[in-house]
Amino acid sequence: MPTLQDIASRGASDIDLTDPANQPHVRELADELLAVGADVPALRALGRDPDAGIDVRVATKLAESKRLIADGRAAAGDVVVQYAMWGEHRRLRPRDAGNPLGEDSLRVKLDQLDWLLADTGVRWRLVAIDDGCPDDSADVAERIAAEHRLAERVHVLRLAEALPAASGPLAGLAGVDDSRKGGAMLLGAQWALDNGADAVVLTDADTSVDLGQLGLLLAPYADGAQVAIGDRKHPDSVLRKAEARWGPGIVVLRHMQRMVGRALFSRGLRDTQAAFKLYDRTALGDVLAAPSTYGFSFDSDWLFAVLRGGRDIATTPFAFVDSFAESASITQGPMTTWESLLVGLTASARARGADHDERMAAVIDDYVSADVLDLVVQRVPEQLGGVDPSDLGDPAVMSPADLRDWLEALTSAQR
Repeated sequence: MPTLQDIASRGASDIDLTDPANQPHVRELADELLAVGADVPALRALGRDPDAGIDVRVATKLAESKRLIADGRAAAGDVVVQYAMWGEHRRLRPRDAGNPLGEDSLRVKLDQLDWLLADTGVRWRLVAIDDGCPDDSADVAERIAAEHRLAERVHVLRLAEALPAASGPLAGLAGVDDSRKGGAMLLGAQWALDNGADAVVLTDADTSVDLGQLGLLLAPYADGAQVAIGDRKHPDSVLRKAEARWGPGIVVLRHMQRMVGRALFSRGLRDTQAAFKLYDRTALGDVLAAPSTYGFSFDSDWLFAVLRGGRDIATTPFAFVDSFAESASITQGPMTTWESLLVGLTASARARGADHDERMAAVIDDYVSADVLDLVVQRVPEQLGGVDPSDLGDPAVMSPADLRDWLEALTSAQR
């Protein structure tokens, strides 16, 4: 029988976890960690070890998740796992010479959930929602699902078929082209409630989040949390993220985001965009009653809604390995994504009556567009140079008035 140290020593110094061929390897490592009897403190310590391979570190989260399920510490019931699709036709397909970035993501998700939840009290379904994809990701998903042994657990929805809506959460959506992920996720949540789900888990179409970690969300749910969200910034999280894709001025956008999202960040909800969240039926009722955005900021809108409803929110560390080459934020334009996020965040904070810095919200009203953000993300104002990430959002670091002056000077120079 190998020891914990033996397993750790076999970790890969570098491994592409978006490659579907490597997915079974990580689950095998998790099973080995469970077999040697590693407890949660030992698993978390190994997950924090920078010298352990990324495969071993991710496996520690899978092992912790499976142990929670096996020990009966994670809730049973009917769970829907859902994700939106736009431009996902390549990541849905297997990896080969003609599709070098393929992740076989639908099949991988099914295998991950089956590894974790087979022969447990958790009844689960996987729902993929086409958000108006020009490449018909829904058709690709349906064909792939039909070939899988767990095909009956997969449901593919098309947002276009639900519009126009005379009532319900989609009534404010003029057409499928006006959704930026948020409309698809609302459709999935409504479908889940209509079909008897006790809880809905939100993830992404790629394989950044191994769904074998679902027990990390089901455990706080079992303890009474109505919402449980992953936190990539937690010291016990395992994170590999391509931060350099944005540019140095990303600190400016995060400074804006945290000031307008003050109601969330002040409560320790530091990772609002993480694609690993669970909402129970009551919390989803708050969300679906009156959504304020159908864009990329839907994550914050949903959290504003449940805070206003007085729901209990738990956070949990988890593993996230970035898959960005085919990300919608790349194919649609990263600053188009950030424009939608900041403008939608501002609209949501106002509509939900959430505590926020209205002076910064006014700056966003006046200056935020994709063209301006393309300029901003390449530059860092003096006040934010070298700032500790924990201080972003503090007006004492850079006030809304100072940021307004900086943006005015920046945009004036381009006229």
